[in-house]
This record gives sequence, C-alpha cells and structure tokens, in this order.
Amino acid sequence: MTVLILQPELHDKIWGGTQLKQFNYELPSDHVGEAWVVAAHKNGVSTIINGRYQGQTLTQLWNERPELFGGHDANEEFPLLVKILDAHDNLSIQVHPNDKQSSENFGKTESWYILDATADAKLFYGHHAKNREELTQQVDDKQWDKLLRTLPVQKGDFFYVPAGTFHALGAGVLALEIQQSSDTTYRFYDFDRVDAKTNKVRPLQIKEAIAVTKVPHTDPILNQRTYVKDNTILTRLLTSPKFTIDKLSVRGLSHFNQHHPYELFNVIDGEITLTDSDTTYYLKKGDNFIMLKDSANYTLDGHGEVMVSFVTPNSYNQQELAYLDN
Repeated sequence: MTVLILQPELHDKIWGGTQLKQFNYELPSDHVGEAWVVAAHKNGVSTIINGRYQGQTLTQLWNERPELFGGHDANEEFPLLVKILDAHDNLSIQVHPNDKQSSENFGKTESWYILDATADAKLFYGHHAKNREELTQQVDDKQWDKLLRTLPVQKGDFFYVPAGTFHALGAGVLALEIQQSSDTTYRFYDFDRVDAKTNKVRPLQIKEAIAVTKVPHTDPILNQRTYVKDNTILTRLLTSPKFTIDKLSVRGLSHFNQHHPYELFNVIDGEITLTDSDTTYYLKKGDNFIMLKDSANYTLDGHGEVMVSFVTPNSYNQQELAYLDN
C-alpha cells in the first residue's frame, strides 16, 4: 500500500489569522487564512514528503503516474481539494458555479466540517429571497440584513454547500473544507473592506453571482449514518454526486479495507498509527495523506479523529459502507 504524506501550501487572506498554528504549521504571517492540505490545482499544490515520491508535487505524480490512482484520461485533473480555513474575520458573501457554469474543468461544490468555533460564531448560509428578481433588488439596494440567512455554529457541525449556494464562513470559525478542485468564486459582498496590499476594496462579481445562485434557497437533506468498526466509530457525513466523506473516531486497534483507487485522509485531532502490509506510519493532528490501493487491508490504532474522503463512484450504492466489507 502506498501512503503519500503531504506538505500543505499556506495562503495569506485578508480575513485570515493564526489559528492554523495548532496544526503544527509554521505560519509566514499573522493572517494565514488557508492551508491547502490536499491540493493539485494551478493556484496551490501539496508536496509529497515521504517515500519513493518524496519531493514531487501531487500534480506531478497525478500526471506522470496515473495508474497509481486507478487510471485517468491524459487531460483529467485531480478532482478533489481539501483545505483548512481560519476565518479570523468574515469571509466575503459568495457563491460558486456548477460544472456547466464554471470556466474551470470543475464547478465548486464544497463542504465544511467545523473544527472549532467561538461562542458567538455563525455562518452565512442561504438567503431569504423568494425569486431572482427579489434577490437582484435586495443586492442592488444592499439590504444585506434582510437578505442574509445566518446560522449559529459550533465545533463538530457539518455543512454541505452545493454549487449555487449563497454562503460564507463567519468570524471565529475554523473549518475543514472538502470540495471539488476549483478556485472559482463570485463575490456578492465583502463588508466594504480595504485590502492592505492594494489599498482598494476587493472586486465583486455581482452579475455572475446572481446568475448562478439557486433561488429560492433550500437546505440539502443529509442521510448521515453511524457504525462501529472494531474500536472506531465511523460516521458517514455525506454521500454526494461529487464526493463522499466519513469521520473516523479512532479509539484503539481497528481493521479496515480499501475499495477505492485512492482515498484522502486528514488527521484533525489526536494521534494515530496506520499500519499496512509492511510499514507503520505515526501520524498526528495536522497530518494529511493519500492512500493508494496497492493492498486492500490496513489498521488504524491510537486515539484520534480522522476525516476520509473519496470520489463517489458512478455506480455507488448508498446503502453500502465499504469499510465494513469483509
């Protein structure tokens, strides 16, 4: 089994802070907003820091050794992107296009697992407009208090954000974001902030944002399930057309099977050991890796929280849970 341990790429943001230090990342400034922890995108890429592929970027390996990932077309891009976001301040009110609307190869459907949040933290999620005309009028009139829908948020919450959803993280939220590998964002509103680097407000894309926003807003229905596998509690947080997400609460030795060509792992708390047929890896909070399917069996041990994501197979049966297969 090949395990690719990844070095994140850190991005300064106008709304960023210093909370990513708790993941053992060396921050270059006091306003780091994003750690791209599993990334193979033109705007950010992770570097492999172990094994035979040490020093290569994830993009290089994906392009040069497609067979390691189960095979893909020559021009196909790595489909997923995982970030950790530190919203020291509110993010802009924004929306993302779907696959057909995007100028990239992917749209931007995403999800948030809340790693931490201050007592008064909130999300901007959805809107109150009944139709597109009302949405346009309220945006033009800057009736943000009337338009914006906010939700209180706390550690452990999970949100699915399909393309077309009006949204933003609020100040005081630390989140793991699992999404399609796209960086296309249309901003409605940025709280009239001035970027210290340019001494100007950041550009808005209101026309484009209105065009791709779903109206009226409806919350997606999540069919979450929880199972016990040996000494691990496994929660299926999401099965969507683009990706599937599981949370593993490891509380001792547990045996697993891998049925997908590759899976993305993010250790969000504690310490674990991963053992395959010939190697043991010692992993801690802030470590991120991809497991390739050279071997079907592995174990996890220790005490920690791990997020696992993978591309949802076209023929996926939502009643199946691959980890529990014998």
